[in-house]
Amino acid sequence: MSMTALRLALYLYFARWLPGSEMPGGKLARQIRRAITAPLFAETGKAIHIERGAYFGRGNQIRIGSRSAIGVRCELHGPVTIGDDVMMGPNVAIHATNHAFTDLARPMIEQGFSESARVTIGNDVWIGRGAIILPGVTIGDHTIIAAGAVVTKDVEPYKMAGGNPARVIGDRRERAAN
Repeated sequence: MSMTALRLALYLYFARWLPGSEMPGGKLARQIRRAITAPLFAETGKAIHIERGAYFGRGNQIRIGSRSAIGVRCELHGPVTIGDDVMMGPNVAIHATNHAFTDLARPMIEQGFSESARVTIGNDVWIGRGAIILPGVTIGDHTIIAAGAVVTKDVEPYKMAGGNPARVIGDRRERAAN
């Protein structure tokens, strides 16, 4: 068994289920998850935070910046780049691929998946609980994605987006000026 396979097994069957950061023993659990998972990712910054129950496949298509967190029970599928200082609430789903459906002569279940389209999350981004980010989306620096948002299009820097489909609902610079 390769070291990568061993690390992945250790994470999936052990470290993934250790206590959350806010629970007793959480600080140690957080350090264990970081030590096991950091080498799995394509690239990592300093002090990354992988929370209880997070899923990211093999991790080899994920880039995660310094001081960024993958929240409780979050799922990352396909090529994803996460900048520095990114916060993710629980149950966030980021998908860089989708089911294929263009062949009307075949059931969708038989068509496999579409080509991957990298999802890019900028620096200093807050993604609220249960948000879903779909293939090819870029979220700009200093952005807030509201809880439950379904992000189907790019979101510019400093914007606040929410809804299904997500739309811009504010600008952080305007809020800061008040």
